[in-house]
Amino acid sequence: MRSLNLHTVCEEARCPNIGECWNHGTATFMILGGVCTRACAYCAVSHGRPAPADPAEPERVASAIHALGLAYVVITSVDRDDLEDGGAAFFAETILQTRARSPKCRIEVLIPDFQGDEEALRTVLSARPDVLNHNTETVARLYRMARSGGRYSRTLELLDRSRRLAPDIPTKTGLMVGLGEEREELVTTLIDLRAVGCQILTIGQYLRPSVEHAPMSRYYHPDEFRDLKQMALGLGFVHVESGPLVRSSYHAQETADSYNLQVRIDNLQSDSAAGDSSL
Repeated sequence: MRSLNLHTVCEEARCPNIGECWNHGTATFMILGGVCTRACAYCAVSHGRPAPADPAEPERVASAIHALGLAYVVITSVDRDDLEDGGAAFFAETILQTRARSPKCRIEVLIPDFQGDEEALRTVLSARPDVLNHNTETVARLYRMARSGGRYSRTLELLDRSRRLAPDIPTKTGLMVGLGEEREELVTTLIDLRAVGCQILTIGQYLRPSVEHAPMSRYYHPDEFRDLKQMALGLGFVHVESGPLVRSSYHAQETADSYNLQVRIDNLQSDSAAGDSSL
């Protein structure tokens, strides 16, 4: 990471799981620098005016992935509203460079909303990531407070477009709890996400990075996380990770493996049912 001048969201966002994940040789690479053009009230990543995007960065990330021999990687970024395509071309190029060096490596992208630009989303999807992740973060009512420059409807639109443009690439999203949401609002959010075909979900506890960030309303009990997981599975999510320290990239490889296994099981059951009906 240091020799190639790379950023990770593990460090920049002060993820509580950094010890576990780095001990297992996994990390989430953060491209397009370490300064975000937005100032979300919950996020520990630095914000301000970023430096120009480095055209050599995709190659450096791909080189690191190859050198580490990783089988599964997550690539994310800061918001780059200063770039015409929001950085979509850098995501695509990083995927392509990684595939060239590590063809067996699976790639999950955790993308910003690109300010609703459909062509930017198409650019990322055309590079064929294995999973398309975009975080919802919180319920609609709290967007104005929590997500600088974000729109709840835009998040749903992005996930819906991804499913329509590339139905074979599973969509994934993440939620934080403890920002002041009500249970009914969480239920509505889960229903909205299923309505746009989102299949993989992470739910974790919001932890206030500093006194300058949005206050935390309360801690959720582990039983509540289990209840939310069961509710989400009941609504049709294929895989759900739910717990106090769960974050977007937590157990990303295991989640993708579980999703693929469940899809194969569902397909086999569907084929079996079709065979039975034909008899």
